[in-house]
Amino acid sequence: MKFIIRAMCLSALLTVTCWAQQVSLDRVAVIVDQGVILESEIEKLIAEVKRSAQSEDQELPSDRVLRTQAIERLILKNLQMQRAERMGIQVSDPQLEQTITNIAQNQNLTVDQLRQAIAQDGLSYDDYRENVREELIVGEVRRANVRRRIYITPQEVNSLVELMNEQGAEQAEYNLGHILIGLPSEPDEEEVQNARARADRVLQLLRDGSDFAKIAITSSSGSNALEGGDMGWLNINSMPTLFAEAVQGKSKDDLIGPIRSGAGFHILKIKDTRGIEKVTVEEVNSRHILIKPSIILSEEKAKERLETFREQVIAGDADFAELAKEHSEDPGSALKGGNLGWADPTMYVPAFQKALSNLEPGEYSQPIRSTHGWHLIQLEDRRFDDATEKRKEDKARQLIYSRKFKEESETWLREMRDAAYIEVL
Repeated sequence: MKFIIRAMCLSALLTVTCWAQQVSLDRVAVIVDQGVILESEIEKLIAEVKRSAQSEDQELPSDRVLRTQAIERLILKNLQMQRAERMGIQVSDPQLEQTITNIAQNQNLTVDQLRQAIAQDGLSYDDYRENVREELIVGEVRRANVRRRIYITPQEVNSLVELMNEQGAEQAEYNLGHILIGLPSEPDEEEVQNARARADRVLQLLRDGSDFAKIAITSSSGSNALEGGDMGWLNINSMPTLFAEAVQGKSKDDLIGPIRSGAGFHILKIKDTRGIEKVTVEEVNSRHILIKPSIILSEEKAKERLETFREQVIAGDADFAELAKEHSEDPGSALKGGNLGWADPTMYVPAFQKALSNLEPGEYSQPIRSTHGWHLIQLEDRRFDDATEKRKEDKARQLIYSRKFKEESETWLREMRDAAYIEVL
């Protein structure tokens, strides 16, 4: 009996020891206010960057530099996720699945094919799903906090419309690379001089032929540093004002900077340019009934309710507008019988937009799920239009909003970062 007890104790001791060894493989690497960043998170992000760089045959800096950039990216994400928790922002599983379905469709894949492609890249599908969920949450947090900081005056819109009219249909777009040598919120003179000197050294390295993407990953404090500083294609009216003024008259492969802003010193590279082709714009006139699932109303019941409405409307037993007024949970359209008016379909969420594209005028959709809930949609009419004055104003407002959102996002992130308690262990 004593032998059995000793054996059991030894077994338990070994189990605890093994468990302790497993736990020790991961550790807290950074304390971020009320949260932490684990070593495994840093290693995973670095591995993803390396995998992406390898597939694009892109040279990377040292692991130490990569680690510094990865930690900074994770700090910002952690702070935003903490903010989301305080704000009560969540993404449900149905919303997540709908988003992943849309991602697959945009790549002309089924969800199963997307899952296979993710596995071939050496990624876990569960990790991929959670990454998408976090991206959705972070995006919503950023929109909610930055949107309130943006104000657009009628004078700004009118001025941009006049400029667009002067430029005509052909407007330049620039594919920009961006490096930011950052400054704290309230820098002293020495910090400004040191940052300027660093920016000058970076610019000289680039002029001497150093790889822009590698230098961006190594040196940039910008939010797109790990993407090699790639800002993608930007219309001259949608990029930050400082950049728009700087790129005027510049050509492909030109280096620009350093440009001073509140965030620090910016260095730009014009990777490519292109003109905007004149296109015919499609507008749709549609109406819908929105039912939102809840604790009381399940997903299936919400869908079934709309299927019943569809059958009643098609059979002539019910009026769509009356059903919308009584049952729709979209306050903006319910009182108007569900009518959404004439609109560019691209302004709608992907699932709604896709449903409209498959309808003929007068036709009703099957119930479709979007991030807002379940919709029953009727396409009332479709028209094709050149840019009207209203459309020009809408486009101008969108471009100004996009520009200000980028500027304010950087400022908001920097302020949140400066106000946080950060300890790298």
